[in-house]
Amino acid sequence: MRRNYKKENLPVDKIRKFLEPGPIVLVSSRWKDETNIMSMGWHTVMEFSPSRIGCFITGANHSYDMIRKSRECVINIPTVNLLDEVIGIGNSTGTQVDKFRKFKLTPEEADEVNAPLIKECYANFECKVVDESLLRKYSFFILEVVKAHAAVYPKYPTTVHYRGEGVFMISGKNISKVRKFKPQNL
Repeated sequence: MRRNYKKENLPVDKIRKFLEPGPIVLVSSRWKDETNIMSMGWHTVMEFSPSRIGCFITGANHSYDMIRKSRECVINIPTVNLLDEVIGIGNSTGTQVDKFRKFKLTPEEADEVNAPLIKECYANFECKVVDESLLRKYSFFILEVVKAHAAVYPKYPTTVHYRGEGVFMISGKNISKVRKFKPQNL
């Protein structure tokens, strides 16, 4: 049923709770002999084929330089059972702690990149940096997925989405509209 909403002005710095794009991901990286993991919610699909993802990583983040220098990373998709680890990783720095060890996560060797996969995650996307044109000005990485791994079950995992201000949303019920959906060439 449609509804008309009563609205009030909203400070523009509060809009993220309405726009956070997709699931929280854990980004793993390696530079030389050091590994790191960061929690990230600011990412977007940019292209289907080749599969490209854009993501914002502030230059103040330890992973920023590791990914910039190595030109690769792994985007790992955790499920709700890893929410405490996601929060802990997001609230700590790789300059002071080995996050794999502290959060008892298992690094696995990737096929196409040197950054490790996280075994406990539902899916792992091996990525290479393919465009740095927005990096200096906006801290925006453009990645190409060069290899993808995903669990066979469940078909739709229960992922975690960040709403801002310490509030998370758990993915919910799936609704199929396949019969009504008509792909369009845009």
